[in-house]
Amino acid sequence: MLFSSVGFLFRFLPVFMLIYLLIPAKYRNIVLLAGSLIFYGVGEPYFVLMLIFSVLINYGFSRYMFWEPRSPQQNRAKKRARRKKVALTSALVIDFGLLFVFKYWDFAAESVNGLAGRDIVPILMLTLPLGISFYTFQMVSYQIDCYRGTIQEPPDMISFAAYVSMFPQLIAGPIVRYDEVADRMKSRKIRIRNVENGLKLFTVGLGLKVLLANQMGTLWNTIMTAGAGNLHIAVAWLGAIAYSFQIYFDFWGYSVMAMGLGKMLGFRIPRNFDNPYTSRSISEFWRRWHMTLSRWFREYVYFPLGGSQKGRLRTICNLFIVWAFTGLWHGADWNFLLWGLTFFVILTVEKNTYGKKLENTRVIGHIYTLILIPVTWAIFAITDIEQLTSYLGNMFGIHKSTVMVGGPQLIRYLQEYWILLIACVIFATPLPGKLYHKYRDRWFAVIIFLVIFWLSVYEIMVGSNNPFLYFRF
Repeated sequence: MLFSSVGFLFRFLPVFMLIYLLIPAKYRNIVLLAGSLIFYGVGEPYFVLMLIFSVLINYGFSRYMFWEPRSPQQNRAKKRARRKKVALTSALVIDFGLLFVFKYWDFAAESVNGLAGRDIVPILMLTLPLGISFYTFQMVSYQIDCYRGTIQEPPDMISFAAYVSMFPQLIAGPIVRYDEVADRMKSRKIRIRNVENGLKLFTVGLGLKVLLANQMGTLWNTIMTAGAGNLHIAVAWLGAIAYSFQIYFDFWGYSVMAMGLGKMLGFRIPRNFDNPYTSRSISEFWRRWHMTLSRWFREYVYFPLGGSQKGRLRTICNLFIVWAFTGLWHGADWNFLLWGLTFFVILTVEKNTYGKKLENTRVIGHIYTLILIPVTWAIFAITDIEQLTSYLGNMFGIHKSTVMVGGPQLIRYLQEYWILLIACVIFATPLPGKLYHKYRDRWFAVIIFLVIFWLSVYEIMVGSNNPFLYFRF
């Protein structure tokens, strides 16, 4: 079920919120769990059983970590450590095993078969369950935190299941650590003021998705339909810029909606974006983009590998591992691996040479970032390597064939989309956020929110189906 759908906006959400607000507080986790499973099950009727299985298995292993059987005092510490290792290892094998089978098996099989020259590994052609990358990482973070002792008291099963399957962030994040919601899982007060502010935030996110991201997606698709190898350099850059805006407002819009829904339910879901397109380096960009994913890789992969504490060569190796995994996390294809390793190269060069100087500049750092980001998003968006090569060539004036999409088409695209492009530039800055926090309670702001909501509903009704991009990952 999509947040930006009539079914969610006018059926699921009103009915769920009515029950959630009227039910006694002690039953709200049960209502949240039931509503989340219904939300997921509408779109994934079979995979909801796998979600339930994963929740039960992970809860069982985490409880085993805290289990204290009767044993001599001198042996308890060793046995506890052994139990925790067994439980953590078993949970990681199952969690990552399911993720590998559904998301990476066919990619690995095709690669092996290609190297072997014949089919020696079967292709499964399995459908990717929505949100599996997000809820897998969330459960893994919970298991590791239990193992480390960050979580010292395990929740009851309903609370844990509600934490994992909470519908505002189940399908596309943010990736929430249990300690960020632990207190609210035990007890939370629902204030009308928070519900109101949550609705406002949700409306802003809906507008970002429907009114900006979807429109930029239309421009990107129009340019790609014309042919990746036939584009004038300016058209190729316009397409890459359009996709850069599409993926940003699509994912940021979802994250803002998740934050708004969380506020309505009594939770504080962490911020996932901090105006990344205003960054002065790629390093700063990744401190501002998809912040919960960056935090996950930093805390559960980079630091355990040694981070930057074991010399320059080891740091480079650690960065290579992190960015290879980051690329593959986004998708099982070679372009995603190339995308991740592109950032590895850029970040390694920045870290060891000019990165700090860039971030101290007022203009050059912004220009540098705004040139590189569309190039990296082109790598991310185009899965066919030959088509990707042609498109990147077009961006730098290298053409393999006659340019078919040139000046006249560029003028037509700009005439049609110039207002939206300007709006995207403005909303990529901190200005709209500052205005929102300053004026959100004024009477005219309420009118603006209503206009955004009903314009979004109109676009949803007349537009084609356009799911969130990160549902694929």
